[in-house]
Amino acid sequence: MTPRAPIVLPAGEGRSYAMPGMKAVFKADGDETANAYCVSEWWLEPGADGPGAHMHEGNDEIFVVLSGTVSVLVGEEWVTASEGTTIVVPAGVTHDFRNTTGQRTGVLNVFIPGGFEQRMPAIMAWYAENPAG
Repeated sequence: MTPRAPIVLPAGEGRSYAMPGMKAVFKADGDETANAYCVSEWWLEPGADGPGAHMHEGNDEIFVVLSGTVSVLVGEEWVTASEGTTIVVPAGVTHDFRNTTGQRTGVLNVFIPGGFEQRMPAIMAWYAENPAG
């Protein structure tokens, strides 16, 4: 087994994906973590919706609010999460996030086990085929 290298990224660095009202910046994934986890930031513009309610059968997710206040769906309840709040969503639990404020907001996401970044090309293709209007 090849040892993994440490990752050091300055603020704003990573693999970015711009979507209507939000941007994802992937910090660590795939080969970098042996697919053990995936780390990304999700930045939402004022009033922006997130990805929509969904769940992952085999993946836990951790959300930490980096900036502002984010509305997070956890199961059937919307939670108002301010900067510094941590939310752990076990596999199989419906979740979503959105920005209902007038300020840009950001969340750090850890997806366990990894592999979420492999979904980004399909997600970007969906947004290209379904432009916000």
